[in-house]
Amino acid sequence: MKVALLMGSDSDYPRLEPCVARLKEFGIEVEVRVLSAHRTPDQVVEFVRGAPARGVKLFLAAAGGAAHLAGVVSGHTDLPVIGIPLDNPPLGGLDALLATVQMPGGVPVATFGVGSGGPVNAAIFAARVLALSDAGLAARVKRFRESQAEGVLAKDRALQKKLGG
Repeated sequence: MKVALLMGSDSDYPRLEPCVARLKEFGIEVEVRVLSAHRTPDQVVEFVRGAPARGVKLFLAAAGGAAHLAGVVSGHTDLPVIGIPLDNPPLGGLDALLATVQMPGGVPVATFGVGSGGPVNAAIFAARVLALSDAGLAARVKRFRESQAEGVLAKDRALQKKLGG
């Protein structure tokens, strides 16, 4: 399985590294590009339209500020698009969240939260979508969920022991 992660600026990558890492942990290949909806619109369209021939099954689009990248991608593909609004100044990501989530009818973008949880949740959601047609990936997603539960229960046991319970 292969996905494409687009970001509007290379300065966004440090916040998106956990997304890339999580996708790779699931065994999903990631094509990562810096392309801007505003500064390189022709290249965005070319990249998106050529993606299926490269094996891309889903797009993740991260942007701050005006954050039109996910909407532009969605306007040029029939593949699923996940928007990741980034918490850039001066509005702390509210502008990016609203720009990403307020798509007109017929231009769907699944949108995740602003902040460090957004990129990770976007990766997990992408894996869940792709797992619908890949039993091996579905098993890896299930194991991930189970390991999260095990981690919480281990922390609870440690706390109970500390509290003498």
